[in-house]
Amino acid sequence: MDKNKFAVTPPMGWNSYDYYDTTVNEDQVKANADYMAKHLKEFGWQYIVIDIEWFAHGAGSQRDVYQYIPFNELEMDEFGRLLPDPERFPSAAGGKGFQPLADYVHALGLKFGIHIMRGIPRTAAHEHMPVKGTNTTANVIANPSSICGWNPDMYGVRDMPEGQVYYNSILELYAAWGVDFIKCDDICNTNLYPHNPYSGRHEIEMLAKAIQNCGREIVLSLSPGPALIEKAWHYETYANMWRITDDFWDDWKLLKDMFHRCELWQNHVSEGCYPDCDMLPVGHLGKGFGGERQTNFSREEQKTMMTLWCLFGSPLMIGAELTKLDESTLELLTNRKVLEMLTPDCRPRQLCLDDRKAIWKAYNEKTGSRYVALFNLGEEEAELSVESEAAGIGSGDLLTELWTGEQAAVTGGALRTKVPAHGCVVYS
Repeated sequence: MDKNKFAVTPPMGWNSYDYYDTTVNEDQVKANADYMAKHLKEFGWQYIVIDIEWFAHGAGSQRDVYQYIPFNELEMDEFGRLLPDPERFPSAAGGKGFQPLADYVHALGLKFGIHIMRGIPRTAAHEHMPVKGTNTTANVIANPSSICGWNPDMYGVRDMPEGQVYYNSILELYAAWGVDFIKCDDICNTNLYPHNPYSGRHEIEMLAKAIQNCGREIVLSLSPGPALIEKAWHYETYANMWRITDDFWDDWKLLKDMFHRCELWQNHVSEGCYPDCDMLPVGHLGKGFGGERQTNFSREEQKTMMTLWCLFGSPLMIGAELTKLDESTLELLTNRKVLEMLTPDCRPRQLCLDDRKAIWKAYNEKTGSRYVALFNLGEEEAELSVESEAAGIGSGDLLTELWTGEQAAVTGGALRTKVPAHGCVVYS
């Protein structure tokens, strides 16, 4: 299997984390899948991804003290492979795992994904549970010196043949469930170890090899960021997506910073390989974090985010509770003209970046379409301009703005337009 064919365009979907944190359950996943199938699928949205702690008993029950309950009881099989908590996912009872829920999602014409942590459960190591297919036990392959700084569930896996067999065994299980997408955490940047932030490198390779061995096309997404630019070739070789930022939330400072990150990674977008700007914190967020709220991003800031993510070529994962999307947010997520930019055939380039503005262009090698985007990073409305030659457009061209449908002429060798504070325009 060619892993670069698993996702020939950047994956588009929904992830449970921004709204539910660690608490999402089966009915909630189904409700979001139903909404996607009805309202979003025709626009290219297809992945339903269950984020962290789906295997933890009582997840979220001590959220005022812990996001991840220390040394909590985890659901797992006799080989130390994590299973869904049957209290939150009743269809998983009796060893069925996520197969019934994956079947439900697939029946809607969608794809099913899960979050995992790097490594092997600490409980499996402490109890010397067998590694499926070997005479080895989990304590032998677990590395107690390799842990996650913010989640207490796992030990890293040692770089040894039996460690590869363990990863093969969990991918065998996920493939049997019908998993199409894996988001692996504490692996893209093992930031507990600043002297060795890529200490999970061998586990990335193990995961990739296990996917190749499992017989199912499974997209591999690596978190958290920031990804290491000097390891770009390694991410591209073994993964489909890798986070170029830490958790991205609805904060203008974080969005403004993404222009620097995207410039750093703009030459590393290709078919099946996508630097990941993280989730889209739109709509209703934060229920599992102690208080539901509407996104802090203004309408203009949301347009800026969607435009940059699509123009750059980042995967798109909606963080909102889909069933509560208003018409305005739904329109934001279903603008076909903007979404057409989201293809590795569309080569992006940042032409200008300073504290007040950013200017991007892109050229689609297959369709011949050209795009130019002007972003106002300042605090007041401003007139922005770009020379036609630099933008790859012709003097006298009549361009169409993709959000409004309004037309603008290129005059005097430049494109000039007024842009709202924190807003953007994107022309084709």
